[in-house]
This record gives sequence, C-alpha cells and structure tokens, in this order.
Amino acid sequence: MGLREDTMAILHYQPYRKFPIVHFGFWGETIEKWQREGHLTADEATRIWDNSPNEQRLGERLGFDYNWTSTVGGTTGLLPPFEEKVLEVLPDGYRKVRTGNGVILLDKPGTTSIPPEIDHVLKDRDSWEKEFLPRLQWAEERVDRAAFAALADDTGRERPLGFMCGSLYGTYRDWLGLENACYLQADDEDLFIEILDTFAALQLKVAETALATGARFDYGHFWEDICFKSGPLVSPEVFRERVGPWYRKFAELLGRHGIDIISLDCDGLIDQLIPIWLENGINTMFPIEVGTWEASLEPWRKKYGRAVRGVGGMNKRVFSYDYAAVDAEVERLRRVVDLGGFIPCPDHRIAPDAKWENIQYYTERLRRALS
Repeated sequence: MGLREDTMAILHYQPYRKFPIVHFGFWGETIEKWQREGHLTADEATRIWDNSPNEQRLGERLGFDYNWTSTVGGTTGLLPPFEEKVLEVLPDGYRKVRTGNGVILLDKPGTTSIPPEIDHVLKDRDSWEKEFLPRLQWAEERVDRAAFAALADDTGRERPLGFMCGSLYGTYRDWLGLENACYLQADDEDLFIEILDTFAALQLKVAETALATGARFDYGHFWEDICFKSGPLVSPEVFRERVGPWYRKFAELLGRHGIDIISLDCDGLIDQLIPIWLENGINTMFPIEVGTWEASLEPWRKKYGRAVRGVGGMNKRVFSYDYAAVDAEVERLRRVVDLGGFIPCPDHRIAPDAKWENIQYYTERLRRALS
C-alpha cells in the first residue's frame, strides 16, 4: 500500500498504512522570499506550479508527500480566450488590463495585492452571443484523447490523481463580476439560465469525452470559490435549483467510471452550501478555510455524519508564528483526524509570511502524531 492507496483508504474510512502529509501549493511571493533567504537556488525557484517537478521537489524538502490539487482535465473555458491586453496606461502608473476571461482589471506593475475588477466584456445578451457563446462551443481540441488514454494504465501510480471537472458557478461569476452576476438573475433570468446551462453542458461533454478514453482517476474535483467570510456569494435557493442538478449529472458520470470521491474547492464560509453539494454527490470539502470563523470538519460531521469528508482545515497562519503554535495546531488536527475521512492540509496556498523552519517542523510533528 502506497500514498495513493492510503489516501483513498482514509477517505473511505478504511484501514491505512501511512498517513499522507499534504499541501496546497505556494504563492509566488513565498518562493521569491525563500530564494532571498537562501533556501532555494535561482533554478529551484523557477518553474514552480501545481505538481511541476520543481514543486514536487520543494514539497518533499519541506516534508510534504504531495499537493492535493493533483488534477488533470480538458479545456473547459473560453476557446480561444480573449487576448490579454493592456487597454490603457493611466498617468499614475496604473493600467487597465483585459484578461483571457474578458475581465478588465486595474493593475499596477510591482504590486502584489489582487487587482480590482473595473469592467467586464460580458454584460448582456448582445455581448454573450457575440463574444462568449462562440467561445463556448464543443471542439475536438478540448480533449487530448491520446493524453487521457495514456492514463488508462495506472500501474505504479504513487500519488492520487484527480479529474478536474471544472466550475459550474465560480467561472460564471468571474466572467460577469459579482454584482453583475447577482443582478442578471433579476434583470434577465432567461440569459442567466442560458449562460449557466450552456457552460455546464460543455463541461459535462468534455468530461464524458475524456473519461470515455478509459483514463483512470482516483477522485473528481471542482473549483468554485463562491463564498466569502460571511457566507455564499450566491443565493443558496438559486444554487440548489439551477446548479445542483448539474452536480448530480457529474456525480453520476464519475460514478459510472468508478469515481466516488468528489472534492470541491471553495474558500470562505461554505456552511449554507454544504447540504446542496452533499445532496448532489459532492462529498469532500476543500480547503476548509479556518479564517476568522474557524471553519472545521467537526461541526459538519456532527450535522451530516460520515457523508461529509474533508481535505484541508489546517490554519496556515501558524507557519508565521512559532513551534508552540505549530504544536497546538497539530494537536487540534489530530482530534479531527480521529473522526475519519479527513486529511489535514494548509487551508490555502502557503503565504509569504511562512517560515521555512516552521513548515518543516509542522510536517515532522504531524507525521509523528499521525503515525
């Protein structure tokens, strides 16, 4: 039994040999800081993205076994994407930049904060039919059949591999912007439904085509990010009615291909959406942001039982504190692990305030605590 088998055994409440120590990647600024501090060479600090060779080596040096977001998927977004373009340079040095998703950002070179969105190409039916609908059509190039077919033979696979299903609401919100996405439900409900259904149907078609190659995966995975610290960015009633059935279709498809663990990435306070996900086959919450609201699997387990699993829930802020804070967090996590169906993981990408030695101490302590 290896890391892959151990991981899936834990999420199925079965005996395991060794508990995996998992992470969720690193912010670019974190890598830059560690290079300045001498922990990484210039070469080691380049080409680091989820599950790249350099990222895997970095994770191993810190004591991690793998990045949970080890996923493969087809091309589900805009095809082609919009040309990323600087639309205007302002006198104060800020720039209006159009992204590949048609979002206009106010960006200033050298800043590290998330740039504000000031406009969006997608505004109404005219922009939908002219700019977006043509980019959301099925095309054979969306699925590299040969690459997926190569994944049919999973002999010797050491780490779990997930199938990236896509995003049923988060990307839609990105295209429109939060306020516009909310207003559209009232201003033009037919268009709201058409956008959601068109995008979801395309993603389902991509998933069906990819899985039909015989590719084998250990779990399914969605990205949404539709909650913030006070709750959902979408009405739970609307989400249940309009999006829930699409999750169910994905869950049924994945089930036909032997995949019964489906995780979903949503930051923020997700409590109001958990029952909707569970009703429709999504059973593993990620990354369970601790935040100011102290999210944890424990209250969800009391409410929903073993139907809800989790990966995450580790307060990454302790990486900036001291060993005593790490010890306290490890003890807290051990209590949650005892519930079963839970794998601790930093509750987001590791931030620049993290101390290299604290992370190494955490992985060593957690491994000993869970052995």
